[in-house]
Amino acid sequence: MAEVTLQGGYHIINHLVRARAKEVTLHKDGPLKDTLLECYVCGSKNVFLLGFVPAKSESVVVLLCRNICANANKDMYWDPAQWQPIIQGRQFLAWLVKVPSDEQQAKARQISAQQINRLEEIWKENPQAAVEDLEKPGADNEVNPVLLRYENSQQYRDVFIPLVELEADYDKKIKESLKLENVSVRWETALNKRRVAYFRIPGANEGPELRIMHGDELIIRQFNSPNDYLVGDGHVIKVPDNFSDEVGLEMKQVIDTPLEPVTYKIEFKWKSTPFDRMRRAISVVTDEQHGLLPPYIFYRLLGQELDDMVLKCNLPKRYSAPDLPELNHSQVFAVKTVLQRPLSLIQGPPGTGKTVTSASIVYHLNQIHQKKVLVVAPSNTAVDQLCEKIDRTGLKVVRLCARSREALASPVSRLMLHIQAQNVKGHTELRKLQQLKDETGELSQDDDKRYRVLKRELERELLMAADVVCCTCVTAGDARLERLSFHSVLIDESTQATEPECLIPLMVGCRQVVLVGDHCQLGPVITCKKAASAGLTQSLFERFVLLGIRPIRLQVR
Repeated sequence: MAEVTLQGGYHIINHLVRARAKEVTLHKDGPLKDTLLECYVCGSKNVFLLGFVPAKSESVVVLLCRNICANANKDMYWDPAQWQPIIQGRQFLAWLVKVPSDEQQAKARQISAQQINRLEEIWKENPQAAVEDLEKPGADNEVNPVLLRYENSQQYRDVFIPLVELEADYDKKIKESLKLENVSVRWETALNKRRVAYFRIPGANEGPELRIMHGDELIIRQFNSPNDYLVGDGHVIKVPDNFSDEVGLEMKQVIDTPLEPVTYKIEFKWKSTPFDRMRRAISVVTDEQHGLLPPYIFYRLLGQELDDMVLKCNLPKRYSAPDLPELNHSQVFAVKTVLQRPLSLIQGPPGTGKTVTSASIVYHLNQIHQKKVLVVAPSNTAVDQLCEKIDRTGLKVVRLCARSREALASPVSRLMLHIQAQNVKGHTELRKLQQLKDETGELSQDDDKRYRVLKRELERELLMAADVVCCTCVTAGDARLERLSFHSVLIDESTQATEPECLIPLMVGCRQVVLVGDHCQLGPVITCKKAASAGLTQSLFERFVLLGIRPIRLQVR
């Protein structure tokens, strides 16, 4: 809860947005004393949704949520047409928060925007911190910055693991602080008998922006119920789009929804999986005793200067792949060069046929070595686009996605591992269990255990038979890929991934690595400013370029 002092309203709003806070208690010395701002009808404390209307019978104003509560009892107590927000012009109304006089502002301590930003960061760890704490030794708790070169693998781990943990802690605090209150939910039953909750989220102009993505896990509770009664949790299967502004949440358990209309509280569930896999990748890939990577790639990763290495291989007579557009001279040069190097960078600005070139490289790597290729990218969209192109070449392609995304529609659905598993002939016992699960929505404990074993075995067979496996960088750390052997790894859009994120697919132990991207475009998004300032925003592709590894540049077709 944010406590408001007698400062300009703009600073209060700035703090609320940066701290992702929504609740406000007025200052004890202010006109209205230490009053908690909340809706008169439902008790919602989100100040970005609150407004006021004059009561008809008394000379008082009533604080109400916009829309629902403002229109309740409108004929009896108040006129909703007179509703006005309590925040206007990015500041609270003057009768709520008194604006300091010129004399008060002249006497006030002057604080710079930089100091405000530093104090906001400190408040995340110590809410009681004051301006004086900015000058205390160790106030910033600086972390080791990213280096260009590392003396050994231990130094590499000492730099990157704390940065990943810093970003993880910050991401967790942000996610767990986000919540929606007094939400109306529309319940439906999906084809798999699971209950799906549909609800709307406030627009960006109504408070701190809430970004909900496919696969996010959310928790639903009854609003203003004893002990915040837990309804259930699930994962997002629909996000707002051009056709509907609703969010769809498929519940994990079969639940009974209340007969009487109630409103709900939506909470965000933080997932540590991406950060856990990054931490593990940093440790595994840099383990010299394990020898996961070839020495050339390993020492290049540490930043050591090495002579260019050329691999011996039987180059194809034709570099264009089946059923893909003919390659131009720069694309042919890129394919030919990559096939002969253990580590390659391809710079592909928009319009240069980067996806077709990448698909051609993957095709020839498989044909030359007759071994699996792992294709990854930081986003599902980029993976799907490349997956579709590779499939056109005739290779056996499996698209692996996180379990939480299996219910989502995809342009390459038929290539999805779980879809391929459903379409495989035979496996009578698994088919019967799948049919029972689809009809009832869930299985008994024994049946569910057997179902998981059979499904895992079949998925393993499909992955073993694949020529190419496509997934996101994070999903490359999935247990289903453990003990599978990949000769090559291609990382598309690698400039949009952090360096630890690019290490996850390298845990499969490969002989050749190809990074595709454009370091002149925007890099990875880092939410923690301290981690960003320390260099976590620098991609592995960019560091390799700074080390003098010249990227192969594609030309506009």
